[in-house]
Amino acid sequence: MNSPTRPERTPYAAQRKQAILTQLRTHGRVDAADIAAELGVTNETVRKDLISLERQGLLRRVHGGAVSVEQLSFEPAVSTRTYYFEEKTRIATAALAHLPTRGSVLIDAGSTTGRLAELFPADRELTVYTNTLSIALTLVTRPRLTVITLGGRVRPLTLAEVDEWAARALDEINVDVAFLGANAISMERGLTTPDPAEAAIKRLMLASARTRILLADHSKVGAVSLCKHADLSDIDVFITDADLPEADFAALTAAGVTVERT
Repeated sequence: MNSPTRPERTPYAAQRKQAILTQLRTHGRVDAADIAAELGVTNETVRKDLISLERQGLLRRVHGGAVSVEQLSFEPAVSTRTYYFEEKTRIATAALAHLPTRGSVLIDAGSTTGRLAELFPADRELTVYTNTLSIALTLVTRPRLTVITLGGRVRPLTLAEVDEWAARALDEINVDVAFLGANAISMERGLTTPDPAEAAIKRLMLASARTRILLADHSKVGAVSLCKHADLSDIDVFITDADLPEADFAALTAAGVTVERT
């Protein structure tokens, strides 16, 4: 007698939301009933997921489902960017291999760079510059590190320091490695971000670093945001996840970027 088939485990909330966002990027809309059937959950569960994602500004709910948010200037708070957590962890782990044994590094604002700070080793005597308060507070627990913030106005959404004081600090430092973030990465428009003040600081970060490493998951590739802060040629290494499509990998490589997929 055959034993009954064991049902598949119900996906966690983060997995459901990732599936919803993936379908949005592919089709531009999500049908709530279809995604519920695909994931093996109730319509009410999907409805709650859509409400949560709408509150984060990642979609707009319509009757029967949701559609994409098409705003170049939209910027979710860093604290709400919980999607692709596993991918960001792998990216941050791979970035650790690029840390110098000693010297100086610069860490930009962002959820993936924030994950790098959380995984940062405690056995290095490094000077770490950052324009992000949350990253500085994470790193200051490592007693062998010298942690320096750039100063400047603090943006509530990202906790990033911007404007004249931050710019002045970057004009006076030279670091071995900069770990950078971006909201969007385009073959035609380069690296972009929603806020012009952050874009200005990101441009100065490029100039202050000997080696420039971009940390971003595959969902950022192919997107364009409001303010350009770098060309692809400004980046030495791009660390992303294994879901980066082959066509994008080939295009980035052809543009002279060394791409590491984790």
